[in-house]
Amino acid sequence: MQTLRRLLDRLYTVSGVLAALCLIAILVLIVAQMIARWTGAIFPGAASYAGYAMAAASFLAFASALNRGTHIRVSILLNAVGPAARRWLEIWCFGLGTAIAWYFVWYATKFTYWSWKFHEVSQAQDASPLWIPQSVMVVGAAILAIALSDNLAHVIFEGRHRIKRDIIEQSFGE
Repeated sequence: MQTLRRLLDRLYTVSGVLAALCLIAILVLIVAQMIARWTGAIFPGAASYAGYAMAAASFLAFASALNRGTHIRVSILLNAVGPAARRWLEIWCFGLGTAIAWYFVWYATKFTYWSWKFHEVSQAQDASPLWIPQSVMVVGAAILAIALSDNLAHVIFEGRHRIKRDIIEQSFGE
């Protein structure tokens, strides 16, 4: 079980690092496009590639953000109820979130498959195959679904989730 825990924690960390690298790629693409404009050169598709990197950064960061407590999580009701009610509310919330995440992964995978099968390409200047950025979205969504499932299992079997408390939540808005 310890090996699985380390593997999942590494998966969330690697996903967060890849998201950060996507943000750096956005910076590089924007700077390259600016330099291209200043020198009179053309960099077709730079804006599209930056958009793909933004989508990849967003989806790859979801699981890491969830486990680090940086997702927006309204806990007013959870803090107002007792421990038993809190546990059932967290099971319900993580259960619903997990179901929605896996549902999204299922249909996003189907959508990506059909984009690949029909050779769909971007309408922009880059004319990139759309299944490539869509597949990164599916991977990020799957990692989020795994993280939600992981937290759901922890709430069910251990009575608590694995989300680290955020400093803002601890300060009670002071």
